[in-house]
Amino acid sequence: MYPLVAGPDNRPVITDARTAAKNPAEYFFDFLEVTLGKTPAGEKWNRIMSFVSYFPGRGTVRETAYLEGRTEGEAKGILSVLEVRGIPVTDSVRERITSCTDLDRMDTWLERSRTVERAEDLFDEEGNAEKPMA
Repeated sequence: MYPLVAGPDNRPVITDARTAAKNPAEYFFDFLEVTLGKTPAGEKWNRIMSFVSYFPGRGTVRETAYLEGRTEGEAKGILSVLEVRGIPVTDSVRERITSCTDLDRMDTWLERSRTVERAEDLFDEEGNAEKPMA
């Protein structure tokens, strides 16, 4: 029997929070699975891992980093659509889009970004609401 140690000599260097939240668990799980192999400990490890699930909404570092990545991607998508359509984006609109953490709201804004006439219209309750007749 010998100890299994995950350390700087056998793990890649992690320099940012997103990687720190995402990769260590995956590396550790893979490391144990490969190292333990078909031993009794390896079989027990596989049994344990076969029913482990990650419950959303727990606010773990890994979940937070994942959601931050999703919102950053949504924000880039919204801004990209507006840019391609030639719609100017003010600093306040850009800030509102990039600081939002509600994925459902951002999905709505992304959908609206395809049809709005002004970037500010993204935030209307009805989206691209008709203008009242004069």
